[in-house]
Amino acid sequence: MKTLTEQDYINAAKELGCEVAAIKAVSEVEGRGSGFFANGAPKILFERHKFYKYTNGAFAQSNPDLCNRTPGGYGKESEQHSKLQRAVELNRDAALMSCSWGTFQVMGEHWKTLGYSSIQDFVNKMYRSEADHLDSFVRYIKAFGLTGHLRNKNWAAFAKGYNGPGYKANNYDVKMAVAYNKYKN
Repeated sequence: MKTLTEQDYINAAKELGCEVAAIKAVSEVEGRGSGFFANGAPKILFERHKFYKYTNGAFAQSNPDLCNRTPGGYGKESEQHSKLQRAVELNRDAALMSCSWGTFQVMGEHWKTLGYSSIQDFVNKMYRSEADHLDSFVRYIKAFGLTGHLRNKNWAAFAKGYNGPGYKANNYDVKMAVAYNKYKN
């Protein structure tokens, strides 16, 4: 489990035409310091509303904690992989696509748009290294047209594009601005 180096950040910043501090800010807010748990598994967040979407609600009655049209109900960080395992037993691809992964919490559902050969290819890379997490982030920023917002530190527009329209409820834009200022200095 390789962790990010300063050179990894510099290379990604060059590729995106932004400051290293901007990428570090996103990393801090999304991954809270690391892309892996102490046991070596990548950090994930299982999103039950995504699993609902990808299974057409097939498991909503039997497993409402895993399959629910309403976002939330995430539970403890330490419970995420067990939730994923339970969901994998119901529908493997849907479960893997329903998680956000690693240092930058990139959703598995975007594997194809980001140029991975399969959801499993994406997941394998999320298990491999934080450099792979950073690569998925760079791919995401490019694919979803967020480069300019990151470059200009337009945190509200960036957070809306990265976290969705509910970003304000979690103050993602404010948290990223604060983290950016910390890394800028």
